[in-house]
Amino acid sequence: MRFIDREEVSRRLTYEMCIPIVRSAMTTFSSGETKQLLRSIIPLSEGRFFGVMPGAMGAFEPFGAKLLSVFHGNAARGVQSHQGLVVLFDPATGAPVCTVHAGEITAIRTAAAGAVATDALARKNARRLALLGCGEQAKTHARAMGKIRNLESIVVWGRSLDRAHAFAERMQTELAVPLTVARAVQDAVAEVDIICTLTSSAEPILKGEWVRPGTHLNLVGSSYAGPVEVDNELVARSRFFVDSREGVLNQGAEFLRAKAAGWIGDDHIVGEIGQVLANEVEGRRSAEEITVYKSLGHIVQDLASAWALYSQRE
Repeated sequence: MRFIDREEVSRRLTYEMCIPIVRSAMTTFSSGETKQLLRSIIPLSEGRFFGVMPGAMGAFEPFGAKLLSVFHGNAARGVQSHQGLVVLFDPATGAPVCTVHAGEITAIRTAAAGAVATDALARKNARRLALLGCGEQAKTHARAMGKIRNLESIVVWGRSLDRAHAFAERMQTELAVPLTVARAVQDAVAEVDIICTLTSSAEPILKGEWVRPGTHLNLVGSSYAGPVEVDNELVARSRFFVDSREGVLNQGAEFLRAKAAGWIGDDHIVGEIGQVLANEVEGRRSAEEITVYKSLGHIVQDLASAWALYSQRE
């Protein structure tokens, strides 16, 4: 059995490679060709979780599972919050053939999926990006968004101002885009076109009243029912898209809270992003519309990315 470690994933799974892979995987997922179950999440203690995500890319395609720990406290120590393994099985023999570093796969493919959704839903002239959060997903989203829009500015907010400044300084050496730090979320989003929420916040950090018409948002930080990053008003005001309808109906925290409060019903989900990519569902309809992509992530994204690394050997 082959093992692909974090360094190899980081080196080989570029955004130029991963974005098309994820775009295809999301389209295939929404067409019903793939097979997967809802993720199982075991709470270990406050801020510490273990998850299992099984699935198959198709009836006669590669299959496998992701075993993942999520420890939110790791970010402050400079350690990946998401760690684990993606295990791949050969579709011809059923034999396990490869394990891949799941933390790095998750970091890159999540941002790639956000880039795919942003490309499909954001205004074509969107140039200004806000990152709410300054951890690993902020880093990967900053990189990925620059692949689908010609960014002219990035503003970052974090609950720790010192960490936000350190993040901006590190990324400024890598990206040819001016990065600034906002002291408040309201200031960060006041003049931007694209917002990515990338925190582990248990309660909303972003209010609908602060978001300009025409903005596109990627809600990424909350990956299970419970913690929310945006308020009910923002969910209700938006044209709301998801990566998986079944997943969000069961585990999409912002959607579920707004629904429980009576702001929306199940029909508020316009469609899956894969349906937009396949031209089955209309995406953005006007320059003034607020669009939201709720990202939970699904195993097909992991399997497709991992299989590409395994099958396309150096």
